[in-house]
Amino acid sequence: MAISRGPYRRTPQAHEMNDTNDMNDRERLIAASIPFLEEIKDMTAGTEVEKWLNGKYGPDSELYKTLAGLVKAGVRDGWAATVQIEGARYRRSRLADATEQTVNFSITVVFMDSTANTQGNPEDSFRGDYHTHPYGEFNMVVPLSKDAAIAGPNGWCHGGWTAPAPGSHHFPEAKGGAAIALFYLPAGRISYDAHVRGLPG
Repeated sequence: MAISRGPYRRTPQAHEMNDTNDMNDRERLIAASIPFLEEIKDMTAGTEVEKWLNGKYGPDSELYKTLAGLVKAGVRDGWAATVQIEGARYRRSRLADATEQTVNFSITVVFMDSTANTQGNPEDSFRGDYHTHPYGEFNMVVPLSKDAAIAGPNGWCHGGWTAPAPGSHHFPEAKGGAAIALFYLPAGRISYDAHVRGLPG
């Protein structure tokens, strides 16, 4: 399996987009995220925070429903997960850099579809670019297919949150079809330069 380690490519900013509806949806997603980011700004990602996120902001919560609806619209309408990494099945783009406005978190959307992939992984999963989270990650999982799930540090997530701890590293991995990851990175930190254990790098 080929391992690619590319950085994010630049995503058009809101004022550069032509479609007013798309711009408004993108801005609404960012605005809906800010109170949540204010709430988690002093938390450290990990198992306990993951449990808290799923208890307070799981799929039945208003925040999850709002963010999921907006990010699904973004993928559908072409303003989120716009950069193809491995064709249409694996795409990502950063919606907002880490700034004072976003409480020093970046906001990124990834789309992954495991359908009919040829990587040969267990459970026919699809694996993306290996990377490290220097300061951890707060990741909202939105399944698009009935059985879709994204792997987290505590197993497969079929909808809800994962919270990899600072210093954690992995292949992002999806199974069961298509899913979206909407994730928030403290200080915008993520590294695709990490070496894969057991593989040359």
